[in-house]
Amino acid sequence: MKRLGGLALLVTLILCSAGLASAATEVKMVGDARVHANAWSKLDYTGWNSNGTRTADSFVIWERFRLRTDFIANEGLKFRFGIRLQNRVWGNDTLTVDNPTTAIDVYQAFLQFKWPGTNVEFSIGMQDFDLPISSPMLASSPVIGGTRLAAAAVTVPVCDAFKAIGGFARLLDTNKDFDPSTTQKADEFDAYFLVLPVTVQGFSATPWGMLAVAGRDAGYTTIGTGSMRNSSETLATNLFSAGTLLAPSGFKNAQNVYFWVGTALSLTALDPFKFYADVIYGEGNASDRGKNRRGGLFFDVAAEYTGWDMLTPQLTFWYSTGEDSSMRNGSERMPTVVQNWGPSTSFLFDCSQQFVNGHMALNPTGSWGFAASLNKISFIQDLTHRLTFTYARGTNSPRALRQANLLWGTGNYVQMGRDLTTDEYVMGINFDNEYKIYENLSAVVETGWAHGQFQKSVWGRRFVNQTGTDPWKVAFGFTYKF
Repeated sequence: MKRLGGLALLVTLILCSAGLASAATEVKMVGDARVHANAWSKLDYTGWNSNGTRTADSFVIWERFRLRTDFIANEGLKFRFGIRLQNRVWGNDTLTVDNPTTAIDVYQAFLQFKWPGTNVEFSIGMQDFDLPISSPMLASSPVIGGTRLAAAAVTVPVCDAFKAIGGFARLLDTNKDFDPSTTQKADEFDAYFLVLPVTVQGFSATPWGMLAVAGRDAGYTTIGTGSMRNSSETLATNLFSAGTLLAPSGFKNAQNVYFWVGTALSLTALDPFKFYADVIYGEGNASDRGKNRRGGLFFDVAAEYTGWDMLTPQLTFWYSTGEDSSMRNGSERMPTVVQNWGPSTSFLFDCSQQFVNGHMALNPTGSWGFAASLNKISFIQDLTHRLTFTYARGTNSPRALRQANLLWGTGNYVQMGRDLTTDEYVMGINFDNEYKIYENLSAVVETGWAHGQFQKSVWGRRFVNQTGTDPWKVAFGFTYKF
């Protein structure tokens, strides 16, 4: 009860501060809340976690709340402060019947201002971050998308058609301000980014690049990537090659360079036909031992027709390079930080689902495939639907994933259903529905079904035999935005 009282006091102080500041500062609050239940059969194709050591519950109720407050001094100066009750399960953590744990945290805290007399804008602090992607139907960047980080960014408008966005982000500083010994540790992971969007009527091109310096002591194997259930998915699995554990294990260099370059293209001049494309190349550890190098290519193309009021057809194709049969020459997949890419809210990907844990966690790197969707279907006022079919096949050598399982342990570096060989495929269908009860309140039902074919020689009989029946899910609940 003391903890709940402390949380209530915190919220009260924020509201009181907002009231006191309102005389000199405009205060705006927006937020969202959602409560939903997920019913599952064969989560992750097996009903187990990625290591086969835990069993997923077939019915779970989740709750989330976010509140964002802007303290606005004038049109050129404001501060954003965001707190959240992150995705929590009824009966656990904060939402348990007795002795609830404190779960409210700060997830946004940044200063934003324009330099006096100009439109040059600075954003400094913990803020939303995404690299460019060509279309909203593709969710966010497969490199580092849909996430938040501590960064300093500056936007410089050059003309109506062109601007430059650049900045610095500190992704990790494991030991904070003091290292645990008198020897300096390379425990930081820093990134520098530049985005150059060019927009003219009917066409846009956004070339971009990001350079990162990765210290070898930054604790990549202990930092998760945001996935709710794949507990063994860490920054190490997304950034490193499987051969990193080969003798001599670890890195030769104290610091290694990673870089990504890409372009997001959008053609709307033929409206209502619209076309999109993204091309990305990323590489890291190139100057270290050959077994530690990781680099690869990813691209997607997409199209949609927006000329009908009752529905919007969408089609997407993607391809990514995959692992070859040797670990001694490093990895041939593009390194990533946080993956939230996915077409048309596909059930196979962690992308744009309204409800948490509502996907099959397919890795877009090391695979190719297509998605066909009928989006924004509406025959009745305030009721919309989405129907999406997705097929994916792997570009990874079976030998590569087999060796990774032997070296890292099954499900620790690559995972069945998430990472596919050239002889494996998965397909999925999702049918999602939303009814607006009020303008800001919606009832949502998300459904999905998936099927996969997997190799026993890679994952073992125990895992593959468990996939005899196909997984499905039904998620239903409410979303409120204010």
